[in-house]
Amino acid sequence: MAPRHFLELRDLDAATLRAILAVAARIKHAQAGRRRPLHPGRPLAGRVLGLMMEKPSTRTRVSFEVAMLQLGGEVIVLSPRDTQLGRGESIADTARVLSRFLDALVLRTDDTAKLAALVAHSSIPVINGLTARSHPTQILADILTFEEHRGPIAGQIVAWCGDGNNMARSWIEAAPRFGFTLNLATPAALAPDPAVIDWARAQGGSIIVAGNAREAVRGARCVVTDTWVSMSDDPAADRGAILSPYRVDAGLMAQAAADALFMHCLPAHRGEEVTDAVIDGPWSVVFDEAENRLHAQKGLLAWVLGGDDWTTIGDIAA
Repeated sequence: MAPRHFLELRDLDAATLRAILAVAARIKHAQAGRRRPLHPGRPLAGRVLGLMMEKPSTRTRVSFEVAMLQLGGEVIVLSPRDTQLGRGESIADTARVLSRFLDALVLRTDDTAKLAALVAHSSIPVINGLTARSHPTQILADILTFEEHRGPIAGQIVAWCGDGNNMARSWIEAAPRFGFTLNLATPAALAPDPAVIDWARAQGGSIIVAGNAREAVRGARCVVTDTWVSMSDDPAADRGAILSPYRVDAGLMAQAAADALFMHCLPAHRGEEVTDAVIDGPWSVVFDEAENRLHAQKGLLAWVLGGDDWTTIGDIAA
């Protein structure tokens, strides 16, 4: 069987993405209240996941590590200083070697080309743990979080306010797969790639480019933002002047639906893209999102490593 790579949301159909979230939800529900859940079946026992972390990570690293361990598998974390890539070994050779040792590999990197090269030469599944282009594993957690709080996301309005970065791109790709409308409010200079918007619309997605943040959030059941300077951006860049109109504060949230949620993938720069009143307020589900990285990753690992009967892992792990 060909490796089941998880690279971009667009690569999987809606039914597969839905099945991943269904497994995640079943495992989470079965383990509710257990700090360190026991797995009689240990469905991923004997499997080893590699985490190649070329960028700092809290949620991605810890959620994948704990998810794999709780499913009975093992984890090896590889930082740049731990491999020969820094001394000139090619991605191709590294991929071939790691494929002999590991069962799957997560890569977190600035370099999208590096992810593509790793996939081209790997005989094991590769998971996109974040690139400058996209962050699809985060979206799985976000959809899971929304639906836990507000029911099916299909037919709802999600508003993105701020930089048209990798998270914005993944939300755009999610819209046609999960059937919601995405309102985008970004400065023209930081707008998402028009090609990804065109792709989403061609897939039947409802993507609306709003004139301003207030227009974008009007009637939205979920308002999402991210940091103004991502890890792939120049940290010295001062984006405040063009992004301050997109700051999510209580006044902006008041324009959304009465029961709107606020989401942020974290880490947040409080007082920049979001105020304390919002991230600590009644709209915020940011720490539920963070927790759901763990559960969504379990569903994803089940799909990647579980073989033909992967959907039963949700029952075994219970």
